Amino acid sequence: MIGGSGFYDLDRVVQTVEVDTPWGSPSSAVALAEIDGTRVAFLARHGADHHLPPHAVDHRANLWALRSVGVRAVVASFACGSLVADLGPGTLVVPDQMIDRTQGRAETIHATFADGPAHAPFADPYDATVRRAALAAARDLGDQALDGGTVVVINGPRFATRAESRWYRSMGADLINMTQYPEAVIARELDLAYGAVGLVTDFDAGLDERPEVAPVTQETVFEVFARHLPRLRALVLATAVSLG
Repeated sequence: MIGGSGFYDLDRVVQTVEVDTPWGSPSSAVALAEIDGTRVAFLARHGADHHLPPHAVDHRANLWALRSVGVRAVVASFACGSLVADLGPGTLVVPDQMIDRTQGRAETIHATFADGPAHAPFADPYDATVRRAALAAARDLGDQALDGGTVVVINGPRFATRAESRWYRSMGADLINMTQYPEAVIARELDLAYGAVGLVTDFDAGLDERPEVAPVTQETVFEVFARHLPRLRALVLATAVSLG
């Protein structure tokens, strides 16, 4: 499991493991626990104290660290803004597509092709098995999670302008986030089955058809995330256990 903004721990840690990787230390130590008979691992994407901004997270180190302790499937949580009126704050989404609008990030584990070409297939960025597990877990919990959605990933740490938000919407994006890329593609390169659950916290720069909707603020994101964190935590844990 990988936790995003506001999701820093499992509350059920058995032990923590410091892992070294070819790219240095990951964002945080890897926390290990046993839940309902399943061994799970957890890593805080931004660090235990949220000291890493989105563009500074080294997803190579994070995912390598998880794989090194035996992880083979990853369910990640992330906060996101909604670009469409019918996906309001508090909505849980299991996305199936992605648009990358980042730049300057370390986005591959392959510094060279010394061992031959390595072009990862990425037509479907989210693993179907992990997605099905997350949707089934939501039903079992009596919660609702939207099946599918396109995430546009921006560099951050600033939020989007109104013009950018309109542009992303015109591309067909439903959600906006700052960390899903390159996390998903590096997982693919490392042969980790990767899926994610997004929690909508805001309407990004606002909605043209609803002038009363204010643009996102950092305070709003963390307040909404904290309010819905128990639902998100329960869903991520249940998904992980079902994959074990």
